[in-house]
Amino acid sequence: MSHVAIIGCGVVGAAIAYELSQVPGLNITVVDKQPPPSLSPTRGEVREINHSYQGATSAALGVLMGAISHKVKGKAWQMRQASIQRYESLIPELEAAIGRKIPFNRQGILMLCLEGENLPSWEELVKVRADQGWHLEIWDTAQLQVKCPQLSLAKISAAVYSPQDRQVDPSALRVALVEAADRNGVSFQFGVSVLGMETTAPDGENFSVCKQIDTTNGTIEVDWLVMAAGLGSTPLTASLAQSIEIGPVLGQALHLRLEHPLGNPDFQPVITGNDVHIVPVGGADYWVGATVEFPVDGYKVVADASQLDAVMEEAIAFCPELAKATIIRTWSGLRPRPSGRPAPIIGNLQGFSNILLATGHYRNGILLAPATAQAIREAILG
Repeated sequence: MSHVAIIGCGVVGAAIAYELSQVPGLNITVVDKQPPPSLSPTRGEVREINHSYQGATSAALGVLMGAISHKVKGKAWQMRQASIQRYESLIPELEAAIGRKIPFNRQGILMLCLEGENLPSWEELVKVRADQGWHLEIWDTAQLQVKCPQLSLAKISAAVYSPQDRQVDPSALRVALVEAADRNGVSFQFGVSVLGMETTAPDGENFSVCKQIDTTNGTIEVDWLVMAAGLGSTPLTASLAQSIEIGPVLGQALHLRLEHPLGNPDFQPVITGNDVHIVPVGGADYWVGATVEFPVDGYKVVADASQLDAVMEEAIAFCPELAKATIIRTWSGLRPRPSGRPAPIIGNLQGFSNILLATGHYRNGILLAPATAQAIREAILG
């Protein structure tokens, strides 16, 4: 029996726990300093209402931009492709395990092209994706007017539609992963902080080994330690003299409610343009976001109301009916962005044979969670 400890239970940590829970012979413990999410049914869905949770999961809108991204090769594309493919089986798998639906929009993503957009680059991407087995469509303004009559075309020259990309409720997904992993025997310790890690350097070995972690709830012996703590990964690695610098980037979003759905109620894709997302979440409700706000003085970042106003103004420019919406709530969260290296950081912590990093996903934690979990599983199984 191998003992695996996972530090951090955002969507990435929860996905790793669920993936590993299906491997025989692993004893898995997940530690997270935050309390477990409080849940409340909303139109038959499960949503997180504990808004004090300020991890990256709270900032996310769950927009899974795979085929419509301009990543076409290498690890960046491989991980996106693996995740989009895994989501198609993962969502029904989790729904069967927990006995309820997970909000999962299968109607694709519509990328708005503004005037002056480089359309030939999109035409080339359509060809590349076709060769890779994925489908993209370029719509002119006449097609847009028919398919999405809610759009104002004043600033729009065309659009790219990706029918195979998706959107998922991040909080509902996280809860489902935790519940399913728990049913598979994973031990979750919420409200527990890591105090330190005990390591040894065996004689003649070039790598140190972590033997146990010390927490506010006692000690946990480990054969493998997975750090999926987002921003918390920096102090954890610093305590081992292998500091991985990850800084916060704040994101704000809004939950809006209209009297009726935008456009055609039977066709409700995610609409995105100029880095603003309009996300249908059921009925006549929509999420709009998200801002990208960097620290102004070192590590601390404070939400700027004017940036959220600007996002809302852009969304209204695309869909004027949103000006009539009622704001149900606004929220924010901190995304973990690596300093001086690409996101995400997946693999062994330098100098340690049994410490794995799965952190620093920045804006793609929800998208890349399944592929990250698969990568950690492969690393542990060799």
